Amino acid sequence: MAVRSLLTLLAITALLACNPKEESLTEREARISARESELVTLFAELIELKKSIEKKQPDVSSEQIEIANRDNIDQCISADQGLSLPERQPIAFADEKTVLGALEHVYLDPPGLEFSARIDSGARTSSVNAMEIVEFERDGKPFVKFQMTHPQTGELIEITRRLRRHVKIKERGDREAQRRPVVRMRVAVANINEQIDFTLENRSKFRHQVLIGRNLLSDLAVVDVSKKYTTVNSGEPTESGETQ
Repeated sequence: MAVRSLLTLLAITALLACNPKEESLTEREARISARESELVTLFAELIELKKSIEKKQPDVSSEQIEIANRDNIDQCISADQGLSLPERQPIAFADEKTVLGALEHVYLDPPGLEFSARIDSGARTSSVNAMEIVEFERDGKPFVKFQMTHPQTGELIEITRRLRRHVKIKERGDREAQRRPVVRMRVAVANINEQIDFTLENRSKFRHQVLIGRNLLSDLAVVDVSKKYTTVNSGEPTESGETQ
């Protein structure tokens, strides 16, 4: 009986000794569970943030691509008029430059007359029909005298101009380049009125005494070869002549 009582007493003592440990474990488990809940909540927030970033990223990329394409369109300007340009480019192009046909009436001074001229963007320099070309000096300065044909009467007109320089031009079939004088004359066509260089050459084999090239057309006009005489008669320019 005494032994049983002793054993019972020892068991009760052991249980009382274990209670603090059980309380400590229960508290630790509660803290761990709370921490796990916090981690789960944080993980869910991270997933939502990732989805939000992935959803917004394509919009940003599309906007960047659109801006880059727009910049490329503005920078790509082809020197070849035969290439197709972006839709909005021809609008600005037409607003800035005059459209001329393959043939136009132009006013030359001197001689102060209107001629039928061929408009050729493939020619670098403009030229006029010149016959009986004679170079000479006046007051120590080079001059050149030549004749043109009156466009209405067919009479010969003598013109004297200051000699600007000479150019060498090699025609098809010629072995050697020909040396030709260059003079400056005023030309008016449509809304263009400029003093430019003209090469003097015998154009009697051509139908048109005047050829207008890129030294007038550049930055001022474009050529539509499907059209002819699109402009109103140029008339006399507001400014004429040249200081010789």
